[in-house]
Amino acid sequence: MSAMERKTVKKGSIALYLALLLIAIIAMIALRNFDKIVSTPDKPQRDSMVVAIEYSPLSLYTYSDTLGGFSYDLLRMVAQKAGINLKYQPMVTLTSSLNKLKSGEYRMVCAEFPVIKENKDDYLFTTPIYVDRQVLVQRIQPDSTIAVKSLLDLAHDTVWVVDGSSIASRLLNLSHEIGDTIYINADKEYGTEQLFLRVATGEIKQAVMNERVAKKMATLYPNVDISTSISFTQFQSWILQREDSTFCDSINSWLEAVKLTPEYKSLYDRYFSN
Repeated sequence: MSAMERKTVKKGSIALYLALLLIAIIAMIALRNFDKIVSTPDKPQRDSMVVAIEYSPLSLYTYSDTLGGFSYDLLRMVAQKAGINLKYQPMVTLTSSLNKLKSGEYRMVCAEFPVIKENKDDYLFTTPIYVDRQVLVQRIQPDSTIAVKSLLDLAHDTVWVVDGSSIASRLLNLSHEIGDTIYINADKEYGTEQLFLRVATGEIKQAVMNERVAKKMATLYPNVDISTSISFTQFQSWILQREDSTFCDSINSWLEAVKLTPEYKSLYDRYFSN
């Protein structure tokens, strides 16, 4: 490695460290709010649930010391409609949150986890919250080109995904489709937003994640390309234990009722109209 390359990698590592430090600080602010119970005092409290929610530009984020995000705000609408208590828990990793769901520590998980056959064998899913697809995240080269112009270019290449994500299964299927091996690295430490930053700062070459989150992140990092699709459009839903069918039916009925309100239309347009 040349001195110039070492210098570039060092700069990228410092930038990544600072970016991750900023996210950690923001997450600590969010953690203070996660300890609060969201309830509806004017209705009888029928049930309560602990929800693990992913910290991302779509699910949950903080601004001016206030929590926001499509999934977060929609959960609050459901809680108000149903008269239930919600207690939020920060999602450290997808794998650990799904394990806690199975053990009963969490009642529901809100994260990027598409409704596909493999997942339906292990979990119950609510009625679809939104649709999304998976894209390749890669840096734009100094000459304004990208390394991966078609899926065939991924042959013998390495792609990063969030540990526990079903995106790994999609990449395995893709390797069969192109007739060549795609090497997969599962990041056991970071979530989707941090994985994007690792690509943006040059820490890793490329990653695959849901397009909606990648799109929001890409507005802040114009040196990143997200134009290569990896999957077809897929339903994204909230996740429950396989045996929790009664509660899933209740969540679905509350969701359908919320979706008929003007408040939901305003919320949906705010996040998905562009």
